[in-house]
Amino acid sequence: MISGKVWKYGDHVNTDLIIPGRYLDNYDPKHLAAHAMEDLDPLFAKGVQMGDIILAGRNFGCGSSREQAPIALRSAGVSAVIAGSVARIFFRNAINVGLPVIICPEAGRILNNGDIAELDLGTGTLRNQCRGGEVHFAPLPSFLMDVLGSGGLVPYMRRRLDPSSR
Repeated sequence: MISGKVWKYGDHVNTDLIIPGRYLDNYDPKHLAAHAMEDLDPLFAKGVQMGDIILAGRNFGCGSSREQAPIALRSAGVSAVIAGSVARIFFRNAINVGLPVIICPEAGRILNNGDIAELDLGTGTLRNQCRGGEVHFAPLPSFLMDVLGSGGLVPYMRRRLDPSSR
């Protein structure tokens, strides 16, 4: 179960808006987190709290294949991204770093900026804890849940390849 404050954005939030290219001279996750969403929402990096959730419209994470975009969000404290649709490469990069991405076009109907969302990845249920309302989404496949539960692809593979961890 994931629960957090919603940061709501619109359609076509690209990777350059998630982490502007001018900050890619330093790949330290804390540095990236300090500039997450800066050009779209100057208050985001200073206000985001551990566990918060990004809600977006269509085509979230479009643009470049910049893997630093989901790293910036996860390092800033974002616990999940919910969007009407996402760019395929952003989805893969996010899962690889342990950031859940949920496709749920109906989410914007029940959630507003600042609401508290409750997300159950296992059952595919999204609830608004402030104003009520519930929508459903297709749960992630079990192997992706395993990758997320491990903290991302690298820890998942380390666990799978290390005989002492079984």
